[in-house]
Amino acid sequence: MNRFLKQLSLDKPIIQAPMAGGITTTEMVKASMDGGILGSLASGYLAPDTLEEQIRSVSNHSERHFQVNVFVPGGQKVPKDEDVESWKERVPGSQHAGNFMTIEEQWDDFYRKIDLILHYKVNVCSFTFGLPPVKIVQQLKEEGCLLMGTASTVNEAVLMEKRGMDMVCMQGSEAGGHRGGFLEENGDSSIGLIALIPQTVDAIDIPVIAAGGITDYRGLNAALALGAEGVQVGTPFLLCKESGAHPVHKQRIIEANGAETRVTSLFTGKKARGIVNKWMMENEGYERSVLPYPHQHVLTKPMRQEAAQADAPARMSLWAGQGIGSLGKETTVKEVIAKFDGTEGVV
Repeated sequence: MNRFLKQLSLDKPIIQAPMAGGITTTEMVKASMDGGILGSLASGYLAPDTLEEQIRSVSNHSERHFQVNVFVPGGQKVPKDEDVESWKERVPGSQHAGNFMTIEEQWDDFYRKIDLILHYKVNVCSFTFGLPPVKIVQQLKEEGCLLMGTASTVNEAVLMEKRGMDMVCMQGSEAGGHRGGFLEENGDSSIGLIALIPQTVDAIDIPVIAAGGITDYRGLNAALALGAEGVQVGTPFLLCKESGAHPVHKQRIIEANGAETRVTSLFTGKKARGIVNKWMMENEGYERSVLPYPHQHVLTKPMRQEAAQADAPARMSLWAGQGIGSLGKETTVKEVIAKFDGTEGVV
């Protein structure tokens, strides 16, 4: 038994990825726990009160472990007024956008969510977009909470270990949704898993969890052979009936293949992989001038909401990984898990 399985008492070395924005539901997390894998709540974009309701619901369902994922606020500069106005003219519906959160408000939201994790004695906490404060790491570890960082380069993984993480999720370039990287690199930080896993395993002593384009037991076995101790799976769970993903989003994944995805910053100001659509193609030339997160996210939110209400994929953020060519239909959490032990279709 590897360290990851032992630490979390799991039946299978699999994490159901925390997918923010309503995709992850408590039903998905509960079904994941029932299936012997690590279920994950996504606190990103949730109000603390809503997160508390979800933690209570999942905790009452089972004594099995689950995690809460938290976004770490960054130190982005406040954009210039003229840059904001320029994007308001470019983004449909931006006049209905909410107010921008200050960095102080973002940290207040972060600490309130950490307080909930401590109060309800959540077993696992993971972090995306950066290193959590030293004090928070100490507080969580004192309460017996296992910590997982998200990284996309070896340098980031080394920093995660030094900060006190118990494991690190290494996000390959194949991964759908937001990139968890937080360091500026001289070259291309979008490294594929086949190169990323062994380099990371050689550089750190904590367990490595692989994420990106993994859809069944073949990807799991490959990751384990390269030295990972588990995998984090996202897009296959997005297609589940328990998922909160929009039906149009699911249908585009079913229809598309890995060559139809691309990394973009246009929707949120942070790099994320999704299926290319009209909005991405029309604004490709503005990638380098996007507003920092969360400003870009706030401005495009009304556009994306309106597109979802109209079942119009042209302006939706259709997050998906490069493994979508292996996904051809809507499924269930139980069926996804079965694909990782060769029991697909077995009663």
